[in-house]
Amino acid sequence: MSRASDLADASITPLGDAEVALVRRRTRVVLIAGQILSGVGMGATLSAGALLATRVSGDEAWSGMAATMTTIGAASVAVPLAALARARGRRVALSTGALVAALGGGVGLLAAILDLFPLLLLGFAMIGVGTAVNLQTRFAATDLAQPEHRGRDLALVVWATTVGAIAGPNLIAPADATGLALGLPELAGPFLFTIAAQLLAAGFYTLALRPDPLRLAHRLLLERPAPILEERAEDRAGIIVGLVALGFSHATMVSVMSMTPVHLTHHGADLVIVGVTISLHVAGMFALSPVFGILADRLGRAETIAIGQLLLLASLVVTGVGAESTPVVVVGLVLLGLGWSASTVAASSLVSASAAPARRTVIQGRADLVMGATGALGGASAGLVLAAVGYAGLAFGAILLVAGVLVALAVRALARGARIAA
Repeated sequence: MSRASDLADASITPLGDAEVALVRRRTRVVLIAGQILSGVGMGATLSAGALLATRVSGDEAWSGMAATMTTIGAASVAVPLAALARARGRRVALSTGALVAALGGGVGLLAAILDLFPLLLLGFAMIGVGTAVNLQTRFAATDLAQPEHRGRDLALVVWATTVGAIAGPNLIAPADATGLALGLPELAGPFLFTIAAQLLAAGFYTLALRPDPLRLAHRLLLERPAPILEERAEDRAGIIVGLVALGFSHATMVSVMSMTPVHLTHHGADLVIVGVTISLHVAGMFALSPVFGILADRLGRAETIAIGQLLLLASLVVTGVGAESTPVVVVGLVLLGLGWSASTVAASSLVSASAAPARRTVIQGRADLVMGATGALGGASAGLVLAAVGYAGLAFGAILLVAGVLVALAVRALARGARIAA
């Protein structure tokens, strides 16, 4: 029997610190590799989604439905995926979700060939399950994390998305060319990348994510109850603020990002420019996530969320004012990614740290549901807002979401100050 199998066997002697540290590092490497595969597979498809939705539907007002259906798909499976992880472990949950996303790539490809918009929406919803897998992966990184390093470990897995996600949007043009060479319709080629990468990710999780981090964490709760008792009791206010920050920040990012390809193409940008712009935005989303994770651990989670909101505010002002300039839009999109990164890493860490150990997986599932639902609303409204008031109006309108998070942070800070004073 292999050492990994031995570690998964609850009948053996309690694990030592060195053994747990070894499994923690191994798990982190596996999750990082899975994130890279998923990012490559989804990056090109999701970046081309608004353009493909416009082509197949024949109406720009439907362009936001690609992002909307992706987020709806992610939201609809967030809680079931968390329940599956709780019942069967992270390995089964992550690999199952990746397989559904691969099947969604096949559905989207068929829809592009047949020019069927409803089927295309179904394909995007199924691909969105891959987004739910990515979201759960960041929480999987915290299963075995030490409390003082929870933000850092979460952020390292989020950072891994950089590699695939930056490459993905830049694959729009070559993927489209590959599809055209194979006789596929315009913009159908990226689905081929989604199918291949998600199948690889599913296989990798199945084979390499052993021992299962969540199951091992449950075992350690039984073997080492004392450290768990030293953790803080559930902080409901922290959970609420974390959920608000996750939801509103994600809605801000999805609404502005999803409409950027449409806006740029209207101003004469080709697919290469669109791909570079989205790649730089994605770099902002993920490349500095370890920095924000360390800030969340050392400076404070609420403080790091506030930094993220200020970056989002700067992004929306820059993008709104410079909507007619492609270079300015690029700067705005980078700031948008940075603000999303700081807010999401810190808020995710806040949710995990605030939840009681026995309820942590359930709360994490709800957090992913909130992100998916608010992102879906942001994507759904973005196309309509773009058609009504333009790209600048969309950016300025999203400032209301940033204000909502800042108000939630202020209310929590005032409440905590009042409790301390009492």
